[in-house]
Amino acid sequence: MRILLDECVNAGVRAAFPKHPVRTVAEMGWQSRKDPELLLDAERSFDVFVTIDRKIELQQDLTRFRLGFVIARVRSNLIAEFLPIFEQLREAAEKVKPGEIIQVSALSL
Repeated sequence: MRILLDECVNAGVRAAFPKHPVRTVAEMGWQSRKDPELLLDAERSFDVFVTIDRKIELQQDLTRFRLGFVIARVRSNLIAEFLPIFEQLREAAEKVKPGEIIQVSALSL
């Protein structure tokens, strides 16, 4: 399973997926692309898109992409915010299906 981390996700989150190839949007040279273009490019090379952008599912019809989406609900982009949910992020990425969205939250609601 190939994983792409959105540019708003701390690159250190790659450590949550030790058995999978992980790239960042910056590593791919796709910074500042609008979501539709970014997601079309992503689905050609990746299986899972990890983001903290909560608006993405309201602004895009994610069901039309051949990508699974994992949305991390964290207070900030600091790696310390992600560490408590590393296992849940990995599990979500391993089970998400194309066009599906799984939210993982570090926030107590």
